[in-house]
Amino acid sequence: MKLIPIIGLEIHVRLKTKTKMFSDCPVVDDAAAPNTAICPVSTGQPGALPSINAEAVRLGVRAGLALGCRIPDEAHFDRKNYFYPDLPKGYQISQFEHPIAQNGAIVIDVPGQEAPRDTIRIGITRAHLEEDAAKNVHDAATDSTLVDYNRAGAPLLEIVTEPDVRSPAEAKALLQEVQAILRSVGASDADMEKGYMRCDANVSLLEIDENNKPLKPDYNPKTEVKNLNSFKAVERALAFEIERHRALMTAGKIPSHATRGWDEHKGQTFEQRTKESGADYRYFPEPDLPPLDLIKIREEEQAKLPPLPAERRLALVEDYGFSLEDARFFVANGWTDYAEAVMGELASWIEASDDANKSGGTILIEQKQKLGKLAGGWLTSKLAGLLVAGGKTIEDVKITPENFAEFLHLLDKGTVNSSNGQKLLALMLETGTDPSQLLEQHNLGQMSDANELANIVETVLRQNPDQVEQIKAGKVALVKWFVGVVMKSTEGRANPEAAETEIKKQLGL
Repeated sequence: MKLIPIIGLEIHVRLKTKTKMFSDCPVVDDAAAPNTAICPVSTGQPGALPSINAEAVRLGVRAGLALGCRIPDEAHFDRKNYFYPDLPKGYQISQFEHPIAQNGAIVIDVPGQEAPRDTIRIGITRAHLEEDAAKNVHDAATDSTLVDYNRAGAPLLEIVTEPDVRSPAEAKALLQEVQAILRSVGASDADMEKGYMRCDANVSLLEIDENNKPLKPDYNPKTEVKNLNSFKAVERALAFEIERHRALMTAGKIPSHATRGWDEHKGQTFEQRTKESGADYRYFPEPDLPPLDLIKIREEEQAKLPPLPAERRLALVEDYGFSLEDARFFVANGWTDYAEAVMGELASWIEASDDANKSGGTILIEQKQKLGKLAGGWLTSKLAGLLVAGGKTIEDVKITPENFAEFLHLLDKGTVNSSNGQKLLALMLETGTDPSQLLEQHNLGQMSDANELANIVETVLRQNPDQVEQIKAGKVALVKWFVGVVMKSTEGRANPEAAETEIKKQLGL
């Protein structure tokens, strides 16, 4: 039996507004005290009437355009009826037949996946506005469930994809691209760890023949794994469900059409309830809200739509010499403007250099690629590592792009080596001071006096006669040990390559 996964995602994104979808009640995060950001509308009090958040509509249109969707002239709100403790009104105001956006597509690259599925097109069925539900809090100590209504009514955009995804890796790549798109246009922060982006993953397996043709016209029943709140959880939950379906179908059983939860600790899904159909929700038009006229908003948002992540990644690679992996990091984490500004400052040094105009600009291109690699490494590894360790983000960085570019220039020219460069970068991050000034203040510059280095090497060799004898006996690998001793004795100021050369010279190697 040859089976392939058929996966579609429903992505719920909190829009970046100050107030809720249908009231002027403030939007707060989960750190706020329970039930402190509520109002008659968000708690479903009798007689409370909703009003549409204009900014949420604008952000929904902007997101839809960025996802390649068609924005209709008019959209309507509907009531989605179901009973659950976190839904105070007994229904959710959403959109059904006339959503704010539909018929879009995203093209994504899937790192590590081989052709022809390394670049794929995922269809977007629709994106619609709705209000969030409240949050149930289960208290094990009292065996009770409490409800926090702070989240009730927060503006959401639900993005529904076509079942075009074929693997957990593709689902993860799709979510990462959606997150990058939404952040790039300012529609949402889309932080999964904060609950600003959640995912429901639908999966079934399709039996195909040796020519990859379906053996029956209809899909097998699907299961929906609800409220996945990390990229890792989406991958793991889908991988588990695919194998669970495969085992059932291999045994001649058909998986049930159900909603399942994900237990992160056990690494497995669990059944919650049989799946509702669209008819179970008894959708009907929301009588208290007028239709949305989207013509003017659509034109205004289309005119000011910024470059999207795919375009920015391409520019980072082609215009600035960054690797594709570094470009993905910058775009995904909101570092693109900073990285471009750093390379813009570096360009002035490249273009002013004596070698820049030789060989018809060849040297300029080579230097750009070399410095792009250098900058990428120090930004995505060293600077990012310091920020993570300090619990900070790129917004907290005191280092100006000009100073970071100067820092990279010092590294490129050999004025400071990699070891002391890390010390210098930490000082820059702490103080925001010019790197040349810090270099002088803390004596971090690379040793340039060959005679001084020769004297230090001579002293180190004299102090370690046993190791010298071992090298002379053929244990040449100990030269690296001596390099480490020299680096330690100079507090990282010696050039490692120059130190190794001098050690071999004095040992007659």
